[in-house]
Amino acid sequence: MTDAVNSRTGRAFLLSNLEEHRELFSRLESLAPAVEAAASLLVTALTEGRKVMFCGNGGSAADSQHLASEFTGRFINDRRPLAALALTTDSSALTCIANDYSFDDVFYRQVLGLGRKGDCLVAISTSGNSRNVIRAAQVARGEGIHTIGLLGRDGGTLRALCDVPIVVASNSTARIQEAHSFIGHVLCGLVERDLGLT
Repeated sequence: MTDAVNSRTGRAFLLSNLEEHRELFSRLESLAPAVEAAASLLVTALTEGRKVMFCGNGGSAADSQHLASEFTGRFINDRRPLAALALTTDSSALTCIANDYSFDDVFYRQVLGLGRKGDCLVAISTSGNSRNVIRAAQVARGEGIHTIGLLGRDGGTLRALCDVPIVVASNSTARIQEAHSFIGHVLCGLVERDLGLT
């Protein structure tokens, strides 16, 4: 295959993916009420001296860490840090819990141990059916911890477990993750604005 053919097929692949991205993002406006409701939960938790916990697997684990860092660092302007943590970052806790109990329990036990009534859990799953994220949402509900779902496809089992499910209706994991990152940034911006930090 020549370089010219490689270039054409690469361009076509990029344009195909870009078109999928644009089509999905053109539909995200319908999620505005859920995004606003999620931001309100986050603002309430932080105003009351509570914290935000994030969890997810794979790319959603990376999103958890990314968004937690936007809270503890900064997003738009310099401001005080906001209480947030990703439950994906403590390798000793993850491996201990997975080894001694089950991988399904790696977030559940952290939420149970670290979470307090009035905290907020952001559960991220492109399928809505990640068992360890479901377990975390279940225990959060029992402990009086509000749950926001960043979900994909039809929301899966997690949809019914979340106080505010934000469901990106797509079957493409890559496109869902792109939308989750965007929505996460919007949430960060809304929280900073509503807390008067921008």
